[in-house]
Amino acid sequence: MDYKYTSRTIDDTLEIAQNIESEKFPNMVICLEGDLGCGKTVFVKGFASALGIEDNITSPTFNIVKEYLNGELPLYHMDVYRLEDNSETIGFEEYFTKGGVTIIEWSDMIKEYLPKERLVIKFKVIDENTRILLFEPHGAQYESLCDSVL
Repeated sequence: MDYKYTSRTIDDTLEIAQNIESEKFPNMVICLEGDLGCGKTVFVKGFASALGIEDNITSPTFNIVKEYLNGELPLYHMDVYRLEDNSETIGFEEYFTKGGVTIIEWSDMIKEYLPKERLVIKFKVIDENTRILLFEPHGAQYESLCDSVL
């Protein structure tokens, strides 16, 4: 089952991220998909803030992975937009089992490395402020999360 959420402001996107964070669990994987400027990094900022991470969250476009270890759980923020054919050298799978939360921007570019159980959120731009977020839970734990939050 898919779920839909309409975000009309940046605050709406921050709030839904914070609500999802309230249902977090170790080894959670959230995959974000959508065009440039659609709100993926805003979502990560809201999630990180709710985790208690006070660092300035920016997209790790050139680093690929940023680790934030000072929250309730570790947060591994990935942006795989600039990845080329050397994806296998990153060791994505290691992050999925380190006991933290992994959030991946542009996850559709590394589908073959993603765990079977995960939450996919697709951002669709409607206008300057409005975004439709489509939630696709893969696995019972993620379905339960969506039932609780959406």
